[in-house]
Amino acid sequence: MIFQPTQLDDAWLIEPECHHDSRGSFARTWCRDEFAALNLDIETAQESVSYNRKRGTLRGMHFQCAPYQETKIVRCIQGAIWDVIIDLRPESSTFLRWEAFELTAENMAAVYVPKGFAHGFQSLTDHAKVSYKISTAYVPDAGRGYRFDDPAFGITWPEPITQISERDREWADFRREVAAI
Repeated sequence: MIFQPTQLDDAWLIEPECHHDSRGSFARTWCRDEFAALNLDIETAQESVSYNRKRGTLRGMHFQCAPYQETKIVRCIQGAIWDVIIDLRPESSTFLRWEAFELTAENMAAVYVPKGFAHGFQSLTDHAKVSYKISTAYVPDAGRGYRFDDPAFGITWPEPITQISERDREWADFRREVAAI
């Protein structure tokens, strides 16, 4: 695997090294030792998959507050998505900055999302599936989010939004004085 640092502190783009032959290809997408060598959180409490019927579907921007903060490894396993992360850690040099990555079933890349980040994505194809390795079990009362169009972040989404949950549409705007992750 090739670990590429991102523009945000402690977040990584992970690209597989594909080996091709007449049968097709093979790539390792997870190796505890390679993650541990970079001091990355390797705990996996649960794994989830989301299915997104329509191109333009938006999910996010989600996180869990302390003490249930999550590290995620996000990969698109069918179709394509535009994956977005926001650094919400006040002590970080990249606080409130966001970065996006095109994840596709073909490129098999993943994003390592550290604790203290919000995460969301928009499907770039119909029938997109996204797989998540998550370090902490889901705790409904700890679930939080900020609006996808919050001016504090200024995220530019690549597609018109065709589907979004009422909850995601109604998250509050970020306010520095009350932000708690």
